[in-house]
Amino acid sequence: MKNLTPILHTQDSGFECAFRGILARGKMDIKEVSMKVQALLDEIKDEGVNALLRHVSAFDGWNPKNLEDLLIPSELCKKAYDALDKDTKTALHSAFDRIYAFHEKQKEKTWIDIEPNGNILGQKLTPMQRAGLYIPGGKAAYPSSLLMNAIPAIVAGVEEIVVCTPTPHNQPNELLLCALHLCGIKKAYKVGGASAVGFMAYGDLAHNIKGVDVITGPGNIYVATAKKLVFGDVNIDMIAGPSEIGVIAQKGANARYIAWDLLSQAEHDELASVILLSDDLTLIESVRAEITQILPTLSRKEITQKSMQNRSIFIHTKDLEQSIELMNEIAPEHLEILTPEPFSLLPKIKNAGAIFLGEYASEPIGDYLAGPNHTLPTGGSARFFSPLGVEHFMKKSSIISFSKQAMLELGESCARLAHIEGLQSHQMAVLERLKNLKQL
Repeated sequence: MKNLTPILHTQDSGFECAFRGILARGKMDIKEVSMKVQALLDEIKDEGVNALLRHVSAFDGWNPKNLEDLLIPSELCKKAYDALDKDTKTALHSAFDRIYAFHEKQKEKTWIDIEPNGNILGQKLTPMQRAGLYIPGGKAAYPSSLLMNAIPAIVAGVEEIVVCTPTPHNQPNELLLCALHLCGIKKAYKVGGASAVGFMAYGDLAHNIKGVDVITGPGNIYVATAKKLVFGDVNIDMIAGPSEIGVIAQKGANARYIAWDLLSQAEHDELASVILLSDDLTLIESVRAEITQILPTLSRKEITQKSMQNRSIFIHTKDLEQSIELMNEIAPEHLEILTPEPFSLLPKIKNAGAIFLGEYASEPIGDYLAGPNHTLPTGGSARFFSPLGVEHFMKKSSIISFSKQAMLELGESCARLAHIEGLQSHQMAVLERLKNLKQL
């Protein structure tokens, strides 16, 4: 097999142009699909379940007759869980427990601060009432994504969790059913794509189904576009694109480990991105040779090969510092650091969704059961987005209680600021209180 992935050298004259192409990898042609997606969302908003049934028939290869046909029964989930073999059940529980323990540490608490003058200030945290989780299920089913989206919602204390997942030909994935049971999900629908996002956002009052407050979870360009279009009617976690991995490696790193880690992302999707940066050209060539050897043996070799050919790049840098600098610009979803002292580099990493340190912190460990969330910002959005967490399922309210003494101390300053901004009623709302207090 021919070498799949080109090697760029930072000293080459054409490097800067090629590197700009890497930075643009996250650009999705949302304009091209936005009209189609908006039409689907409008149908869901106007017709509710009737439109949903029509969309499932058109896109998923089966013909549901009513809302009940779309529901995944809890009994079916329990049956799948009870039939699960012991080793798989142990693995599933291990993942659940570790993800739960990690996210439990994220949960913030309501706090109150009482100032010496009697002011009471604070912050109240309240879980969202309803959360909608989108779990992909087209080219592959992802029970791990159910755990990663449901568990932080559970930890946050969300009252009602709704799951939507595409189910081609009405054949739900058995392990996904098990995960639904383990997470205690009572409302799960066999619906995918933009239609699912619209259904979760708008509900159907005729069927007594309310819209959710927040929608989380990854998906294709139609799902991403739908999430962007419903944002404002509901909150969303982020607009995530195809999966990606960046690796910073130096001499002495295990080329075969790197090859497998890169391939683990490439097998997700033809559009997945694989990026390796190293100041050791021999290591880069060794990794490429390992990939060339391994790829023909893979069960998803067609998908993986397209990713490696079209969306992947190896960069030979002049030194470790340049590798770090370029990777911070790339801002990858997953970043592996395979250097002699990886922890020493941690302060220098500014942009990455998840950081994997050392040769045993393989990216797939993070996908399944390390504990941190695997729903991560992609396409360079790690510059401003964070991983999915408990905070996505909670909202904050400020608490303000002013004492008489505090009003006497601060009222004049507040009224002055209101006067400067030309807001008379703001000013007088404070001055009236001050006048009465001074008369006491």
